[in-house]
Amino acid sequence: MELHVTPALTLLREHHLLDHTKNLTDFTATSVSYDSRKVTQGTLFFCKGNFRPEYLAMAKDQGAIAYVAEQEYPAGGDLPAIIVNNEQKAMALLGAAFYGFPQNKLQIIAITGTKGKTTTAYFADHILSQTTAKHVALFSTLDRVLGNGPADRFKSDLTTPESLDLFHDMWVAVNNGMTHLVMEVSSQAYKKFRTFGLHFNVGAFLNITPDHIGRNEHPTFADYLHCKEQLLVNSQTCVINAETDHFTDVYYTAKATTQPEDIYLFARHGADCTLPDGLTLDFEYRNDLEDLHESEFELTACSAKAKQLQLDHRYITSVPGDYNEGNAVAAIISAGLVGASAADALATLGHVHIKGRMEMQRTKHHGTVYIDYAHNYASLKRLLAFLKRQTDAGKVTVVLGATGDKGISRRQGFGKALSEEHPDRVILTTDDPGYEDPMDIAREINSHIDHNQVGKIEYIMDRPAAIKAAIDANQNGDIVVLAGKGEDPYQKIKGVDTPYATDSKIAADYIQEIEN
Repeated sequence: MELHVTPALTLLREHHLLDHTKNLTDFTATSVSYDSRKVTQGTLFFCKGNFRPEYLAMAKDQGAIAYVAEQEYPAGGDLPAIIVNNEQKAMALLGAAFYGFPQNKLQIIAITGTKGKTTTAYFADHILSQTTAKHVALFSTLDRVLGNGPADRFKSDLTTPESLDLFHDMWVAVNNGMTHLVMEVSSQAYKKFRTFGLHFNVGAFLNITPDHIGRNEHPTFADYLHCKEQLLVNSQTCVINAETDHFTDVYYTAKATTQPEDIYLFARHGADCTLPDGLTLDFEYRNDLEDLHESEFELTACSAKAKQLQLDHRYITSVPGDYNEGNAVAAIISAGLVGASAADALATLGHVHIKGRMEMQRTKHHGTVYIDYAHNYASLKRLLAFLKRQTDAGKVTVVLGATGDKGISRRQGFGKALSEEHPDRVILTTDDPGYEDPMDIAREINSHIDHNQVGKIEYIMDRPAAIKAAIDANQNGDIVVLAGKGEDPYQKIKGVDTPYATDSKIAADYIQEIEN
């Protein structure tokens, strides 16, 4: 791997990113980095994000061969400087070039949506693992899988990695013999240009509801929607849930760059979705059975192009919740478009387990505990509605908090979901408070709750203590819902990823302690 200065400058000029150069020499970079601590001899260093000049000085001392930035820095001394008008875009383009454009060697399914990205990604990953004999990589919120060895699977730190990490991991996946990639793409990935210049074979758009609106994320819903839609603009073939809010806007964004015959629409049978300009569905699905352990649905092709994929069948998924059937349908269609068959989906969907998604822990004397990553209005409302419908629950207790510094709109959304689903008890606690006071976050959630619709509301800022208090008060027939964290092993507190035992382990250990 290497990157010579001449093609690098040509690439930047082609995308109108190059402003000027200084101290330019005829260099060849043998590594790339935006982290000064990881710079070695011959590194092209990127001055990105929360950059400080001392980082460049450190990079220079450790052997950086040149730097890319949006301005010249005296700390760079006589280092060759490539000055660009958008550092993030430049880093994505040059990163892809350095790693030999690995995306061109992969069939890529990209998935976006306010909710359901991870579930859909896992469904598609399992299907394609069957299709390709385990030659599929996965970039998800939970895990990054670059191959089949133990060292090739590790926890993700971002839903969509920083561009240099993204192309590095694609390169590793290709070297490991992977032929396909399933990846989640967040709105922030487009906001921060992490995927700039990257095109996908299939782009799946699941849904859009208000989320990630706040001072450190998207300033408005319009900005959030625009960033989500960029996945469709950059996809060869588009798969869209026709039940999504703002469907007309989403569809015409896709149509602006994609031929109508390469856009596939799906929806639940009988769904109230109005399609403009005489559009018709390509696929519809009908729920046959759902319980706390699995869902069964029938998928039917409606259009000629859909019938060519030969995906009509009755499917069973092991991830419960009727709301997950749409995620499974998106995965089946997307995988079908890159070579999977109905038989591949039938062989795998019943064996998918997703950590922190609808996990259930039974007790002898304290009812049932459910752990789920539900972390916004739509996902919490659907989760609570499903559990109430399926369990005929007695008392319902919900334990949740909201993240600090981001997703500010979730606080109002939680209040609204709780008011609409009427739990008997709510314990407000800590969830990745960042630099904010978790009690202030909890009080803000409470300010949006209709207290005439919800039972007892408590504050317990120590999350393990909150979980234990919820279980203590539970009796057989009652349920406890631990929302938001899932299997996340860290709490983000004042800029530090603080180890956290996970909701699942805390609950399981406490149940064992009090019942054995």
